[in-house]
Amino acid sequence: VNNFTEKLPDLQSKLVQDVLKENYDFGFATVGHEIYDEAELEEALTKNVTDLLLEMGTGFAFIGRQKEVLVGGRSRKIDLLFYHIRLRCFVACELKAKPFEPEFVGKLNFYVNAVDELLKAPEDNPTIGLLICSNMDSTDVQWSFRGLGTPMGVATYNNIRIKDALPSKELLEERMRLLQKEMHTTKRLIRKKGE
Repeated sequence: VNNFTEKLPDLQSKLVQDVLKENYDFGFATVGHEIYDEAELEEALTKNVTDLLLEMGTGFAFIGRQKEVLVGGRSRKIDLLFYHIRLRCFVACELKAKPFEPEFVGKLNFYVNAVDELLKAPEDNPTIGLLICSNMDSTDVQWSFRGLGTPMGVATYNNIRIKDALPSKELLEERMRLLQKEMHTTKRLIRKKGE
């Protein structure tokens, strides 16, 4: 769901809609548990920045994770910042490890405006906001966009991998030592019984 046709010139709107996806397959990223937060999702995605760029699509250049912008003397951090070469614009990306909430749009709107004011060159096209969350209701998104002049889109993601709930290497080694000790003791007891 997006507002690109209303907020961008026809040619750029068509290009943006061709470039951005409705759903991103993050199957290359692994998090530690079924319940994870934004920071863990962000870490998993940027560990595999090549795979992330491939999933985002052709033309994306990765600018940074937790990209700092100073506004009014206060540090703000954009989850992921990209530049799209063909679109000739920045793409400010907010990640949410939960379903869409209307207040997410306000934060993304702020980041898009900050990038336009602080990073965008005169020859660049307007910055685009992209919110990627676990799920969304299209009516919530459309109503959240009303009254905003900022070009934004909301997409979902799926296929995050969860690490197997296997014990750590250290714990396995300790269990092996205990098992070996137990086997040694059992062998001694069997030998004693046989004597």
